[in-house]
Amino acid sequence: MFEIRENLCKSVIGQNLAVRDWQDQIYLADSCKERFVVQSEIAELGAEGITMAGLADLSDGYIVERKLPEIHTLLFTQAGGGRLLTKQGIQQVEANTVTILPEGIPFRFELGDNNYWQVAWILLPKTHKWQQLDNSAQRVEPTHMCESVWSILNLLHQEGQDRGLQGRSTFRQLLLSELTRILLGSTDSQPSNASLRVQSVFNQVEAQLHLPWTVKEIAKRSFLSEEQLNRISKQLYQQTPSQQLIRFRMEKAADLLRHRDWTIAMIAHRLGYPDPFNFTHRFRKYHGLSPRDFRKQYLSAIKGC
Repeated sequence: MFEIRENLCKSVIGQNLAVRDWQDQIYLADSCKERFVVQSEIAELGAEGITMAGLADLSDGYIVERKLPEIHTLLFTQAGGGRLLTKQGIQQVEANTVTILPEGIPFRFELGDNNYWQVAWILLPKTHKWQQLDNSAQRVEPTHMCESVWSILNLLHQEGQDRGLQGRSTFRQLLLSELTRILLGSTDSQPSNASLRVQSVFNQVEAQLHLPWTVKEIAKRSFLSEEQLNRISKQLYQQTPSQQLIRFRMEKAADLLRHRDWTIAMIAHRLGYPDPFNFTHRFRKYHGLSPRDFRKQYLSAIKGC
């Protein structure tokens, strides 16, 4: 595989990918930034069966194409997104997904239309430890572990750069053990089951309550129909998806109202209610009193302590 500074890699969108003559090539625009986690700096990587890893902030152009890779490749997308091209076609790679690319099968991934991609990548050897990847399918799946993978690799990179920390092998082993646990769960040869997908999407919902979530959008991200989502939500949470969304917002609202720093209007907007009156109505229906009265009651209680 070779790296070039000028983008000579022609677009393959529109080609018949099933019969494409795949190449080994890579292109990074000057604005792309990558940090590497390698065995020469983190010796414990080899013991955990990890060839190499890295953290990338990509913009303005990025392409990686492999003809017959001899290692497994995993991409954990933290933000932004890219595009995966395989013999089966084109898939969009979005935030909070893991892209699994087993060895021996050609692929190409590149920067998406939004021109930004923050991704943690990990290369794994073809060994018994990762045998569940053998003969596995190339795929993109939702996951709530991207932030954890990014954080662990960031800490490992810092360990590798600071020569004064070479004695902290126990700490590095702890980080790598947690990373291995995540990877073994993420590389299951069977696609994630519906319950795990729903849990993963609801983790995204809880982290972005300011967005205008709908049951239709949650079902879409879970790769389910609304009826299937409703059934699984009741199994997991004993509530419908809309009830679970309201619970997230109302419980977070109660947490935020315990602090005086934010006005009720600010809290409403933070939780996806552009209209503060609608927020007040929802809050009163859920908690039995208005946001203002809830705050007064809480502040009076702590004063009496």
